[in-house]
Amino acid sequence: MKPPVFEYLSVDCVEAAVAALAAAGGDGKLLAGGQSLMPMLNFRLVRPTVLIDINRIPDLAYVREEGDRIRIGALARHRILESSDLLAKHLPVLREAMGRVAHLAIRNRGTIGGSLSHADPAAELPMMSILLDADLELASAQSARTLSAGEFFLGALTTDLADDEMLVSVSIPKLSSGSGWAFEKVARRSGDFALACVAITLKRHGDRVSNARIGMMGVGETPMRAAEAEELLMSAPLDDRHVLAAVSSIRAAVEPNTDLHASADYRRHLVGVLAERAIRRAWSRATDASGG
Repeated sequence: MKPPVFEYLSVDCVEAAVAALAAAGGDGKLLAGGQSLMPMLNFRLVRPTVLIDINRIPDLAYVREEGDRIRIGALARHRILESSDLLAKHLPVLREAMGRVAHLAIRNRGTIGGSLSHADPAAELPMMSILLDADLELASAQSARTLSAGEFFLGALTTDLADDEMLVSVSIPKLSSGSGWAFEKVARRSGDFALACVAITLKRHGDRVSNARIGMMGVGETPMRAAEAEELLMSAPLDDRHVLAAVSSIRAAVEPNTDLHASADYRRHLVGVLAERAIRRAWSRATDASGG
């Protein structure tokens, strides 16, 4: 396997990177961790005329606190997120998810910007950005704009990122104090992409759920939020009947594909099993946090 011929360009600032993208006229690709791009080059699934290496851009691999939000630079490696004390304190569900991404060698190289821009529907970071209502900051040679994660992902491996734009940073609201959370994933082997995955955050007020958010991946063309199930969880005191109603809603909402790894029916069943497990685990954590 050999990649097609391309020009290699190393840049040391965002301005140079987006200028090079603009000059490439749609035929440029950014190189960060390269965990998805390099195999695609070798299989000639992409054929850029220029490869723009952004690894030498300083101060783009950060995780920092900004008021009630956490901002993450596009070059932050998965391993940085997995070991971040800030995420452990304010976004523990994201930190948990990062420890489940592929293998350590990949986590040492892969970046948040690369994963989100690649938009694999069975990858953890796109789902987590949907779950946590992340905002994505994009830059081009002409302007900058910010999109919600829900606006950013359009389909499998497809985003609203223009050919001349670069994802610069991600801003995520902190979870409120006392939030419960859970991350449940099933893959054929440790480190594989998920056959199905569910992540949940919620708050407990007495015997009721508030601020429920449910994210899913591996069961559609994009990562998903289970809006109807969220409403069901918050509609009445949480008991087995409402948990199972939310699970049924989730199974009805997904449209998984059949592939060589699993049938659509199996994925639909599995996402319900994971959802029930995640709801109960998140409720338990919220109960412990509230002293209930």
